[in-house]
Amino acid sequence: MNVSIEGQVVEVAAGSLCRDALKETLSGKKLKQVLAVKCGTTMLDLTAAVPAGCETLTPVYLDTPEGVELLRHSTAHIMADAVKRLFPDVKVTIGPSIENGFYYDFEFSRAFTPEDLEAIEAEMAKIIEAAQPFERSVCTKDEARELFAGMGETYKLELIDAVPDETVSLYRHGDFVDLCRGPHIPDTGFVKAFKLMSVAGAYWRGDEKNRMLSRIYGTAFSDPKELKKYLTMLEEAKKRDHRKLGAQLDLFSFQEEGGAGMAYWHPKGALIRTIIEDFERKEHLKRGYDIVQGPQILKRELWERSGHYANYRENMYFTEIDEVPYGVKPMNCVAHMLIYKSQLRSYRELPKRFFELGVVHRHEKSGVLHGLMRVRQFTQDDAHIICRPDQLQEEIIGVLDFVRDVMGVFGFEYRLELSTRPEKSIGSDADWNLATNALTEALDRVGLPYEINEGDGAFYGPKIDIKLRDCLGREWQCATVQCDFTLPDRFDLVYIGEDGERHRPVMVHRVILGSVERFIGILTEHFAGAFPTWIAPVQARLLPITDAHAEFAMQAKAELARQGIRVEADVRNEKLGFKVREAQVAKIPYMLVIGDKEVESGGVSVRPRKGDDMGFKTLAEVAELIKADCEEPFNNGGMSYRFS
Repeated sequence: MNVSIEGQVVEVAAGSLCRDALKETLSGKKLKQVLAVKCGTTMLDLTAAVPAGCETLTPVYLDTPEGVELLRHSTAHIMADAVKRLFPDVKVTIGPSIENGFYYDFEFSRAFTPEDLEAIEAEMAKIIEAAQPFERSVCTKDEARELFAGMGETYKLELIDAVPDETVSLYRHGDFVDLCRGPHIPDTGFVKAFKLMSVAGAYWRGDEKNRMLSRIYGTAFSDPKELKKYLTMLEEAKKRDHRKLGAQLDLFSFQEEGGAGMAYWHPKGALIRTIIEDFERKEHLKRGYDIVQGPQILKRELWERSGHYANYRENMYFTEIDEVPYGVKPMNCVAHMLIYKSQLRSYRELPKRFFELGVVHRHEKSGVLHGLMRVRQFTQDDAHIICRPDQLQEEIIGVLDFVRDVMGVFGFEYRLELSTRPEKSIGSDADWNLATNALTEALDRVGLPYEINEGDGAFYGPKIDIKLRDCLGREWQCATVQCDFTLPDRFDLVYIGEDGERHRPVMVHRVILGSVERFIGILTEHFAGAFPTWIAPVQARLLPITDAHAEFAMQAKAELARQGIRVEADVRNEKLGFKVREAQVAKIPYMLVIGDKEVESGGVSVRPRKGDDMGFKTLAEVAELIKADCEEPFNNGGMSYRFS
């Protein structure tokens, strides 16, 4: 049969192995970099026979995303083999590849230690050096049960029972065998760069009722340089950890005494929130949004009508008042629809853009809580645009423009994903098609590139997810635009059209920053706590050299504060060098030194956080300098916010 391989059609004999077919067009170093092949969307081992009727074989190279994922999955098998060699009593469960690495869960009598990881890495190196081939075999489920029961691998028996087919595939390298769909790299010697990262606890199948297992995380890359780059990034990320910086800069804390997953904002952190929230209010008002506010709890029957109770209740909190069940809101959309319904709307009034900095609560398991990034109570910069169908395109484009402007102010690059209908969803196919087409056409109109993320939409509609990229190259989900024809129907939202008849509007759910808590956590790590001057809770610190200069420092503080500068004075009886270091640790944008000359001339010597000393300036000049610094991020984006 004829098969196309990288644009070249070759004749392949029936039953030929994929690796032999590749030799017809590839050779040398390029051939050695192939890990597997794809026939259509199906990935196959190189030792698999070319499927009958296969028209195209696509090589999967080591340095591609698919190749790296394959490499990591195979490295997970090598790690499990090493663990079994060192700790024969261990029971093996599952070991998938994940973003940036892989893990394997084990049942063991104790937790693994850092010393264990070193020993496991050394054993893995031996397995890799042996270049043991990965060999696939297929057997009946009964044969597999007999094999794994004889090995004492009880978790594998449970996995076998869940397989719908009558046969299962196994992969073996050396003496290690595992239940696996595959495919895998040709042999263990293809692993050139790996590292075991950490140990954590994990419940079997993620269920708290099941046994706690020991999870070992690791990573692997196609090239040692890439591994080194990744490990360097992780070290830098540790330095930038917002939890560490939050304590160092006295921004926020978490108090277990009061409950997990809820942040306590200290004065400086609360001020950062206020600055960002004020910025958002002004920008929303500029763009024609109305600021609204809904209650924290609503009757459960509303959450049943919206579909949240059926599709989202495991993430909600519930209470009861006067024997009536209520749900604590995890989202703001229901309240906004009730505000819309408070009066009959004309087509001339639309669109209605309701914006709320709404506090929401979502039940997150304790194991996934992570500083400000994953909390149980947070504030969303949430808005719902209720519009006529003919206005939908422009409203979606308006949101995308809003995202562009705001991310430009904060200095973030981003990419977009179009997330389509998930399995667990509400609404008709027709409504989902309308909504998906609306988002797609809006993206095409503005000419923004995007990727398709199949099945990851909200349960009530498809969405555009905006993934911003921080200075370390990490991606974060913040802004989102969701198109919804279903909830307006469920809540009987209407407007009176030009024809005098009732018509159904469409609703756009959207956030720009997303969770305010999470966004501040991202900002903290992105800037390593050295916030831009317009966000910094303290923009300047006055540093009198001796006690004799303290009185002028307090006068200067009052004057700068009157001009709108966020300023404090360090009047402690400490040496100047100590005060400067303290200000640097606090990441203050401007240090204002006061000595005899400064008192006499009525000004300060300016030392910026970055750059050369700026010498003597009057207090008026300092105020103008800081105000200009605050306005700089807004100068190129057409944004309306200005320092005030």
